[in-house]
Amino acid sequence: MLTRHSIDTVVRAALDEDAPWGDLTSEMLIPSAATATAALVAREPGVFSGSAVFESAFRQTNAAITVTLQVADGDAFAAGDTLAVVSGSARGILQAERIGLNFVQRMSGIATLTAAYVAEAEGTSARIVDTRKTTPGLRVLERHAVRDGGGHNHRFSLSDAVMAKDNHLAILTAGGLDVTTALRQVRERLSHTTHLEVEVDRIDQIEPVVSAGVDTIMLDNFSPADLRTGVALVAGRAIVEASGGVNLQTVGSIAATGVDVISVGALTHSVHSLDLGLDVVITPPPASVDLPIV
Repeated sequence: MLTRHSIDTVVRAALDEDAPWGDLTSEMLIPSAATATAALVAREPGVFSGSAVFESAFRQTNAAITVTLQVADGDAFAAGDTLAVVSGSARGILQAERIGLNFVQRMSGIATLTAAYVAEAEGTSARIVDTRKTTPGLRVLERHAVRDGGGHNHRFSLSDAVMAKDNHLAILTAGGLDVTTALRQVRERLSHTTHLEVEVDRIDQIEPVVSAGVDTIMLDNFSPADLRTGVALVAGRAIVEASGGVNLQTVGSIAATGVDVISVGALTHSVHSLDLGLDVVITPPPASVDLPIV
C-alpha cells in the first residue's frame, strides 16, 4: 500500500542523492526571496500517476511550496494538458523539479502502458497483473502506478505467498516424491490464509499439480490453443494464470482463452517514462500608464 511514510522515504533518498549539499546553481543565481509558479504540462497523451510522490518532492524541499493538481491519479490526459501547478519559493521549485518529474514521468508511463494492456483484454474476464520485475527500491510506487492504469498486483514480495517454479519443484521432488504428494505436504504445512501457486510449462503437468489442491496454476509460455486446453483441464479447480510471451499484440488472444490472470513483466521493466515538463509561468508586468503632467 502506498502510504505517506513510504512515499516520503523514497523521495527523501532521491532528493539527498540529487542535492546532497543543496542546489548550488539556484543558490548562486536566484534570490532567496524570489517566488515562482510552474505548470506540469503533458507533452504526450497518457494516464496520470504519482500525484502524492510529485507533491512530496516539493513539500520536503520547502514546506511552503503548494502543489495544486488539475487531474487525479488514474485520469487520462491529452498532450498540452496542464496536470498540476506548483507555486512558492523559486529556489525550492528548481531544486525539487527533476526529482518530482522523474517519479511522475515514470509512474505515468507505467499507468499508461498498463491501461493499454487492460484495453486489449476488455470484454474478457482476465485481469492484467504486474510481476516482481520492478526497479529495486521503487516497487511500492510502480505497483501503485499499475493500479492507476487499471491493472492489479501480484504478490508484493517473496514473503507474501508460496509460488513454486520449475527449480523449486525439481528440488522438492529430488527425494523421490511425486509432484502431487510433495505439493500436498506443502499445502498441509501452510496456514489456510497463505496462497499456493505453482508454475507448469507442459500440459501433462497440469493434472498432477491441480490435484494437489493448489490455489493458482501458472501456465508458462503456453500457446493460445494450449491455454484453452489448460483452462478446460483445470475446470475451475484453481485460478489459471498465463505468463510468458505477453505483449500488446498477443495479450488480447491470450485473454480470450478464458484464463483468469495474465502477468506482464513489461509493465514495469520495459516501460518508457512519459514526456512531461515543468514550465515556469512568466507573469508579464502590468502595462505602463501615462500619467497626466501636473
